[in-house]
Amino acid sequence: MTKLDSVVRAQARIQTPLGPMTAAATARGLAGLWFDGQRHHPGPLAVPMDAHDPFIAQARRELAAWFASAAARRRGFAVALDPQGTEFQRGVWQLLLRIGSGGRSCYGELARRLGHPQAARAVGAAVGRNPISIIVPCHRVLGQDGSLTGYAGGLPRKRALLELEGARDEVAEPAGHPMAAAA
Repeated sequence: MTKLDSVVRAQARIQTPLGPMTAAATARGLAGLWFDGQRHHPGPLAVPMDAHDPFIAQARRELAAWFASAAARRRGFAVALDPQGTEFQRGVWQLLLRIGSGGRSCYGELARRLGHPQAARAVGAAVGRNPISIIVPCHRVLGQDGSLTGYAGGLPRKRALLELEGARDEVAEPAGHPMAAAA
């Protein structure tokens, strides 16, 4: 049993164009949305499967609309969120929610916005531990030079999410990446 098991009341599987995800909800909102094989995935949860949980059902509907429609991507998500983390992590995740569809930021900029300009690495660690993929848009955080940097769900998914949002033309590939030579 994990710490997450003590606060999560329901979980369910959600199919997306980028692969299956596990959603988890507390009594207050969506606590997790992880791709299969994602880094920092909590693993099997010891809580009931309940696809009808209101937060999970809402997340499923909103994700389906988000993948299907540019208007829905611009509108964003309304499902209540209850991510579990430290105060610092939750502060970083709140900043991620302010990056609009098609927008981008970098770790240093997020650290400056938090009032801790020297904390870019700590911000990067918090971004990497974001438990609510897509909805809390950590995929919109790039390297200082605009390059694709780590994404717990994998760089191909990050690239696909950015392309879906129309930001791809302005994103540089990391040095040494096969796509960098084509750019």
